[in-house]
Amino acid sequence: MDVKLPDPRNADILVHVGGKLVPRDAACVSVFDSSVQGGDAVWEGLRVYRGRIFQLDEHLDRLADSAKAMAFASIPPRKAIKQAIFDTLQANGMRDGVHIRLTLTRGKKTTSGMDPRLNQYGPTLIVLAEWKPPVYSADGIRLVTSAVRRNTSQCLDSKIHHNNLINNILAKIEANVAGVDDAVMLDIHGFVSETNATNIFFVKRGVLLTPHADSCLPGITRGMVIELARANDIPLVERNMSLAEMYAADEMFTTGTMGELSPVLQVDGRAIGDGAVGPVTRRMQSLYRRRTEHEGEPLPF
Repeated sequence: MDVKLPDPRNADILVHVGGKLVPRDAACVSVFDSSVQGGDAVWEGLRVYRGRIFQLDEHLDRLADSAKAMAFASIPPRKAIKQAIFDTLQANGMRDGVHIRLTLTRGKKTTSGMDPRLNQYGPTLIVLAEWKPPVYSADGIRLVTSAVRRNTSQCLDSKIHHNNLINNILAKIEANVAGVDDAVMLDIHGFVSETNATNIFFVKRGVLLTPHADSCLPGITRGMVIELARANDIPLVERNMSLAEMYAADEMFTTGTMGELSPVLQVDGRAIGDGAVGPVTRRMQSLYRRRTEHEGEPLPF
């Protein structure tokens, strides 16, 4: 099979799995691991900018909160997780332009099954660092509305950053079939929630709008955009948003660690605003970029 990696440098990376750094091709977990058995794991995505890990403590806070909500019997100390991240980056010579997928599984089971009491080996920590720029085009993206509804907290609370991503993957498949970048997901009441991978912001008459984080993850990048708006006197409102309001928005962008702030040019074949990147979006991108240039946990090497 002829497989082409998005970045050939990632062919030889070392991955931290269960306390050891191993080559990419040898990086694996047991077939008895909870992530294999039932998607029973939590995760975070982080970025490295100019020798600093951006918002590291915020991500580690959320990782711990998710693991607690999932009733993990034990969580590695924060110092140990940070050291695993540092060791992985240093082993790969990575200091900039890097994305880290940090995963904590409930660990290996004594036999296959759903019961967490079968997990008697402790959790498994995985640090996967790759050379990876923002995943969306800087020129803007196109979206389609998915028929798959975002999970309600009555069923599976999206505040838990868990590895069971079938809900999102089904929406992403719809986006792929439609030939667009991602899919907008509605909540069970028909209001806009988020995309399959990111949070959403709109601009209408100079006001920044974003859906309530009821059926979506209140993302860390989302939180920073809200903070930046308030600190720079940009009006911001969190409220329910309908499809009609989305189509009529002057501007729209998505937020997330993987894609940073990505302008949305079209949804369901309708141009957003004039179909180009708007001034409020550009300003928010600039404000966010300044934070990434000067903040973050310095690498100790």
